[in-house]
Amino acid sequence: MSRRHLPYRRPVLATFAAFAVLAGTAAAAPAVPAAPRITPVATTPLATLDDTYYQDALGKTGTQLKSALHSIISVQTKISYSQVWDALKSTDQDPANSSNVILLYTGRSEPKSDNGGAVGQWNREHVWAKSHGDFGTSTGPGTDIHHLRPEDVTVNSIRGNKDFDNGGTAVGGAAGNYTDSDSFEPRDAVKGDVARMILYMAVRYEGDDAFADLEPNDRVDNGSAPNIGRLSVLKQWSQEDPPDSFEERRNDVIFDQYQHNRNPFIDHPEWVEAIW
Repeated sequence: MSRRHLPYRRPVLATFAAFAVLAGTAAAAPAVPAAPRITPVATTPLATLDDTYYQDALGKTGTQLKSALHSIISVQTKISYSQVWDALKSTDQDPANSSNVILLYTGRSEPKSDNGGAVGQWNREHVWAKSHGDFGTSTGPGTDIHHLRPEDVTVNSIRGNKDFDNGGTAVGGAAGNYTDSDSFEPRDAVKGDVARMILYMAVRYEGDDAFADLEPNDRVDNGSAPNIGRLSVLKQWSQEDPPDSFEERRNDVIFDQYQHNRNPFIDHPEWVEAIW
């Protein structure tokens, strides 16, 4: 099912490429009034996070690391599904235009106000498809903005509840994305983002809070099982597309302003291999 082997990209080049995509998509969007640039979010140095937030996870690997991270990130503020609309307008704000958000799969810069269910608008994409574990839009996994992203209504529908893998035919209106009957491949600039969101969900939701135990596996066509694949491909994507400044800012905004928990695989990408 593999369409091609993706070359490894060093973090600096990946960051540059991600900004190039954002700049290109913003330029291609309909003209909008000039808006002030985003005021950078004050980031907490990783050393400080390790001394405080992650202190109980340091030095661990495998199941012990996963368990420690689960305990850490499960301490969070939950928001309602209706509140997700406003949260995404902040977490996914276009760095070049504060009136817009960047859509996950298309990379298009879209006015924040153009959200809804009509063709051409953006809506709320569950990266861990909500049918995989049957949690719907329940407060908890159904409203966790670490895996909820703005996306074009039509492209969101095309992705549906498919697992992630390489291959397929090009998705119309979403350059760089591919799909077939049982899987979806996102554009290169967000492959790692997708992988880290999926793995966050697998650590956060372990079946001890009335929701299913979410786990990645190495298959596709998982249906309603609380699994998403393909794990080997997600690990590859996480390595090839390391966290960039957009993803890091998003993690900080969620931590500072909304849920007050973090995606540990953005802060420590090496923990992907340490667990899986």
